[in-house]
Amino acid sequence: MSGLPAATVRRLQKLPQVPSVWEGDRHSLSGRLRMGSQVSPGAAEGECILWVDGIQGVVRAMEVVPLGSGIEPMVRTLILAMERPHSASPARPQKIIVRDREVQFFLRGVLHELDIKVECQPELPLIDEILQSFEDAHERLSPPLPAEYADLLTQKALTLWQDAPWDYLEDHQVLAIELNHWDLETLYVSVMGRLGMEYGVLFYRSLHSLKQFRQDAGQPDTPEEMEEAFLKQDCLYLTFQARNPDLNELPDLDLAELDPDEIEPNFGTIHPLEGLRIMLQEDEAAVLSVALEALHRFLKQHHNKLEQDFQACQGRYRIPNPQSKNQPKESTLSVQVRTLPDVAADLLELGEEESETPTHTLLRDDLVPEGAQLGLGVLPWTTVEALRLMGQLHPLPQSNLVEEGEGLPVVIVRTSRPKAKQLIENLRGEGGPQGICFNTGVDPFDGDRYDLEIVQTGNQDLHLFGEFPEDDPVHSMARKRWERRCRDTGGYCGLVVAMGVTSVRPELQMRHILALFEMQALNPTRLGLGPMVRISRQFHLP
Repeated sequence: MSGLPAATVRRLQKLPQVPSVWEGDRHSLSGRLRMGSQVSPGAAEGECILWVDGIQGVVRAMEVVPLGSGIEPMVRTLILAMERPHSASPARPQKIIVRDREVQFFLRGVLHELDIKVECQPELPLIDEILQSFEDAHERLSPPLPAEYADLLTQKALTLWQDAPWDYLEDHQVLAIELNHWDLETLYVSVMGRLGMEYGVLFYRSLHSLKQFRQDAGQPDTPEEMEEAFLKQDCLYLTFQARNPDLNELPDLDLAELDPDEIEPNFGTIHPLEGLRIMLQEDEAAVLSVALEALHRFLKQHHNKLEQDFQACQGRYRIPNPQSKNQPKESTLSVQVRTLPDVAADLLELGEEESETPTHTLLRDDLVPEGAQLGLGVLPWTTVEALRLMGQLHPLPQSNLVEEGEGLPVVIVRTSRPKAKQLIENLRGEGGPQGICFNTGVDPFDGDRYDLEIVQTGNQDLHLFGEFPEDDPVHSMARKRWERRCRDTGGYCGLVVAMGVTSVRPELQMRHILALFEMQALNPTRLGLGPMVRISRQFHLP
């Protein structure tokens, strides 16, 4: 490997050289020490690189890297130690000492222009002492869950994952779990995941805390205010993430597409005076284990009713007491779970009051989820009929659809499962899609022309679904096929809302389709449209 770039050498030569000796080494981390480190996601093991001022006894730089990263990270961390040290001034040392002979030879070649001596010695007592203190500190940390509850809570959490209450419960549709145990009378349950923000369940210790959070988080002015509202909650929580850390980095990851063995539950508690804590005490773990079991039994008993409507339901269950060995007279606990329709109505009304009415332009651009894949295609008539039998086809009133040609021409919007379900609800709230047309759009600033894909909903609003360069040959060919197929069906077409944008199988399959809306292909002149002009990122009639 060649030495440092000339510009870097000149920059480092400008630093003052101090009469100091630095120790540098890399050390494998134990699994406990890796928790919370900056090791790259997915790395099976990690190493800690340290550069320490042996005279002042301070750590100048530290970095955690994946095992087997080579010698180069030693140089990167050394440059950090010189230019941006922890608790010290920028400087160059007169000498550095390392433990590994290969590292010594490598550094000699890289640093020869910086007038830094590089020596090797088998013992680095200061670094060994620091690393041992790291290990000791982490060994004193309590595990996230008490040992006797770890498997129990994980099992109950994964059972709830398979119950999937977010498929039919909104976060404002609150349940009450009456425990009357562990100094708690009632937990108020809010299910997350319907809107795709995060899958999980919040168990509020008071109804006041739940309502206060929804009010404070309604319209925060800054991220700091949102964080403050979050930390003022008083609740226990269960959230889910992908077991593979790399998957959690995907922006449109839908956990619902993963197998149960790929899901990992996380537990914790939030309190206004304590903040966020990811380590549960024994009583808190016991509360969650009983609450999760009661919630599972309630959902198993009433999910059919709740899928139709959030109505009054309740159930009482005898739940094993996880602390019965300490309380033999209370081997089981009587727990009641019930819905709170009145509270749900109040929270929904609160959200509607806080939401601002959006400013409507002639062509709205607020329906299609960010990052969605758009396209034109065709559904075979057998698929259309299957969707009809499954109740996923939403026909137009008084439809005269002609089943001719190779199938139904469709606009396809493909996104993550939560976003797709939200899009379906939004479309229904707009009166459903009624028709679609293609219209010309012009950007007056650069002269570009676009073919705008515009959908009209039942409330007569016009929505921009896609914009394609007018000279795009792929889109032009797809549109010609689209128009030919629409002529075969008597002007009828469809809008497919599908999930699986991050699927390993990119082709659209039957299981990906969540809804098919029937529409009509419209002429833009019928809607009173002419060429539209882009003004401030939106298209308007001039």
